[in-house]
Amino acid sequence: MATEEKIAEDTGHRIENMWLNFGPQHPSAHGTLHLIIEVDGERIVSSIPHIGYLHCGFEKLGEHRSYNQFTAIADRMNYLSPMCNDIGWSLASEKLFDVEITERCALIRMIVMELSRIADHMFATGMQAVDIGAFTWFLYGWRHREEIYDILERCCGQRLTTSYSRIGGLMRDMDDTAVEMALDTARRLPKTLDDMEGLLKRNRIWIDRTCDVGSFTTEQALNWGYTGPCLRAAGVPYDVRKDEPYLLYNEVDFDIPIGEHGDVFDRWNVRMEEMRQSARIVQQCCEKLEPGPINTPDNRFHLPPRERLYDNIESMIMHFKQVMFGHGTRPPKGEVYCRTEAPNGELGFYIVSDGTDNPYRVHVRSPSLMQFSAIPEQINGRMISDVVAIMGSLNIIAGELDR
Repeated sequence: MATEEKIAEDTGHRIENMWLNFGPQHPSAHGTLHLIIEVDGERIVSSIPHIGYLHCGFEKLGEHRSYNQFTAIADRMNYLSPMCNDIGWSLASEKLFDVEITERCALIRMIVMELSRIADHMFATGMQAVDIGAFTWFLYGWRHREEIYDILERCCGQRLTTSYSRIGGLMRDMDDTAVEMALDTARRLPKTLDDMEGLLKRNRIWIDRTCDVGSFTTEQALNWGYTGPCLRAAGVPYDVRKDEPYLLYNEVDFDIPIGEHGDVFDRWNVRMEEMRQSARIVQQCCEKLEPGPINTPDNRFHLPPRERLYDNIESMIMHFKQVMFGHGTRPPKGEVYCRTEAPNGELGFYIVSDGTDNPYRVHVRSPSLMQFSAIPEQINGRMISDVVAIMGSLNIIAGELDR
């Protein structure tokens, strides 16, 4: 006779599994997450992930904004790496408008995107460690993350929601000081990562809490639509920057780290190595950077230079139309899809144009949605304590869930 049945017979009580609300709460920086879990003691029998507690409505807002105005909204989807979001949106818009950007613009975009990837991974791995209890580890990388925010602030005046990119260019140039700061940070980062790994990689508690926890096979990861570090941790060397290069990623040298077991440890390890590769990319881009324009010469996509307003009638007219009447750029009718490699995985923007100032339809393919949807398959059968470790390893950002 099963133990539960024996207890029930001896006591006269019926023993049932318990349903618990794991949230909705705001664990660290992940966002407002909610799981309903069925537990047998401390073991999870079944679970249901819920989304929608942020109620952003990003996609609907996109139908009522011009193409450049939506840049500020794209920032808010992933507040840990906003540069990757707004540049991804600009690339999709430029594909729709058939606009070519300058080489300097492409290199600066790559620099700030890779710095954002480092900052995002630094926070993701740091909060993953804090969730499990390794707070000291988190402090080691915080200095570099703050240095990166200082660089981004020097570029655009903002640290969190940057809105730096524009269709056909950038809000403003990256000065020599910012370039030197980026180069210095990229050169010093690998030594810090080595020190950080020394704290955890052979720590018995860390290994017990992460190895063989939340494992995902290659087939499972592909079936659930995983991308980014979570897919690469399962052994799939897929990276949009390599498989479908954009900007100038085909001209820089970097490797794609992969894991073997797709567990919490491998996801942490892949992100650690990706930071090293991003530092390599930043160094190469800084060394390639040459003086030149950052914006396309077509003034339909950005305000004309101030010095040209008083001696050039076309510049004056374009400035007047954009500022006084809010006339945006009108693309041809059609639809495009553009994907980029964001820190959490493939970030795709799908735009439908009806030829007016605003998009007719905007849809975002966000990596966090797929990863959060697959949580039941990872936590069912595990202990309650494993839920925190698994969720931390996925780096779910709630702003990407309910768009």
